[in-house]
Amino acid sequence: MISLDASTVLLQWAVGGLLFLWVTCRRHQIGPGYGWLLRITYIVMLILSFVIGAVTEIVPAREIITIFMIAAATIPLVISFAERKEEKKSLNANLDILAPMLGLAALIVAAFDAGGPTVLAIARILVGAIFLGAVSDAMLLGHWYLVQPGLARAPLLELVRLIGVIWPFELAVLLYPTGMWSVINGNIDDGYGGLLGWFWIACTVMTIGLVFVTRAALKERQYSAVMAATGLLYLAILTGFGMDLVARATLA
Repeated sequence: MISLDASTVLLQWAVGGLLFLWVTCRRHQIGPGYGWLLRITYIVMLILSFVIGAVTEIVPAREIITIFMIAAATIPLVISFAERKEEKKSLNANLDILAPMLGLAALIVAAFDAGGPTVLAIARILVGAIFLGAVSDAMLLGHWYLVQPGLARAPLLELVRLIGVIWPFELAVLLYPTGMWSVINGNIDDGYGGLLGWFWIACTVMTIGLVFVTRAALKERQYSAVMAATGLLYLAILTGFGMDLVARATLA
């Protein structure tokens, strides 16, 4: 089974997002503003995760590591902003890897707290974090092309390819017993006559379908293709989150 904990979900989202921030920015192809946007976004999520955890059900080790994560994500944000006028300087991308590495430890702690088979819980939480982070960062990066229209498509293509690579692992850990396969075959009642199971299947199929369509759109030379890909990634966020969170809600 899967524990549905808002604090852990926000933590997963932030960890995955910060991880793919590092993946995208490590080659220094994107303007610093993109890093500011993502760091601020995920720092806010981490703060919310900490607050929700503190108010609802405290997991001491998770909350402590989250505080260190907030600090680790804030340091490169401050350095990057302070050096914004020094054109010859580029932020050391390795500074961005510390926060998600700490986050992986926090998620493992959360998996132990979730109960159930420990290895399966760890796999579901870690794979879910990577999946949600990749989808979210791909959509945000697509929007960044409005700010930096001359940016090459390679960073966006990389994220879209990675979503396609991660999707089968997300599917596997959610199907593995006791998982969504038990909902599909009727061994677990979803409370809606099987409707949630069918909705989950639709989200799952649509997510990988949107990945293929997005990759096809990015092969077109026109700049409008990037905007079309961004719109498709909006839909992929909805279906991707449906794939992950509907499973959590059904199996909780």
